[in-house]
Amino acid sequence: MFEIIEKNVLAEGIFETKVYAPRIARSAKPGQFIIVRADKHGERVPLTIADYDAEQGSVTMVTQALGVSTRKIVAKEVGEAFADVAGPLGRPSDFVSEPIEELRGKRFVFIGGGVGTAPVYPQVKWLAERGVKVDVIIGAKTKDMLIYTEKMERVAGNLYIATDDGSEGFHGLVTSLLEKLIGEGREYDCCVAIGPMIMMKFVTLTAKKYALPCVVSLNALMVDGTGMCGACRVTIAGKTKFTCVDGPEFNAYDVDFDEAMRRQGMYRTQEQRALAIAREHAEGHKCNIGLDK
Repeated sequence: MFEIIEKNVLAEGIFETKVYAPRIARSAKPGQFIIVRADKHGERVPLTIADYDAEQGSVTMVTQALGVSTRKIVAKEVGEAFADVAGPLGRPSDFVSEPIEELRGKRFVFIGGGVGTAPVYPQVKWLAERGVKVDVIIGAKTKDMLIYTEKMERVAGNLYIATDDGSEGFHGLVTSLLEKLIGEGREYDCCVAIGPMIMMKFVTLTAKKYALPCVVSLNALMVDGTGMCGACRVTIAGKTKFTCVDGPEFNAYDVDFDEAMRRQGMYRTQEQRALAIAREHAEGHKCNIGLDK
C-alpha cells in the first residue's frame, strides 16, 4: 500500500498528492510517469511524475478530477493509501543522457499548459540544478487555474505567464507569447511543450515557423503501461509507436496530432456514462440516508 503523506488543492478540481513510494523516488527521472490505482477495483490511471524526493522516499503527482477514476484518486486523504503505484515508467527526457557541458551551452524554453505545467517542473528543476538556462511559459484559461507558478519561479531563469482572458500576465495563448519572446530577440535551442494535445499541436506549428527543435510529452490513453495492450499507440514519423514504452516524449515534428486527438476522444462517451452512473449512485446513497432518518 502507498500511503498519502501530503495533499494540497492547487486550483478548482486540481490536486497535488505526495505519496510514500521510496523505490520509485530513488529511480525516477524527469519525463517519466506512474500508473495509480485508487483501490483494488480501480482503473489504472497514468499520471506524470510532478516531483520526487529520494531522501524522503516520496513521489508527487498532480491530478485533475475529470472522470470516475481521477475523482477516486483525489478523494483520498492524508493517511489513506492507494492500492498500487507502479513506476517509474516510460523513457526519461533525452536531455538526461546528454553531457552536462553541452546542456549548459543550450537555451531551453518549456511550455506548460494547464495541468501539463506540473510535469514541466521536475524537468526544469533538474536542468536548473545543473546550471542550465531555462525559460518557462505557463498557460491557463484564467488566473485561478494557474498552478506551480511559485515553484517554477524558484527554478526557472525567466517565468512568463499567459492567460486566455488576460487576468494574469500576457493576454493570449502560449503560442502568441512564444512568438512575442522570439520577436523580442529571445533565442532558443529547444522547446519542450506539455499540456493538452491541441496546445502541443499548435506549439509545434509555431516552433516550426522558426525552425526551433520541439519535443512534446503525449498523454495518450493507456491501460497496462508496458506496451502489451496497444491502447496508447501513436503514429510517429509514419510508424506505430507506444507512448508508454517509446515515450512519452517524442520529436514534435514527427507526431500525427490529428490521429492522436481522434484516439483520445474514442472513450469519451463511455467515461461520461460512467461518471453519470457514479453520480446517480452517490445521489441515491444520499436519499437512502435521508430515508433512514
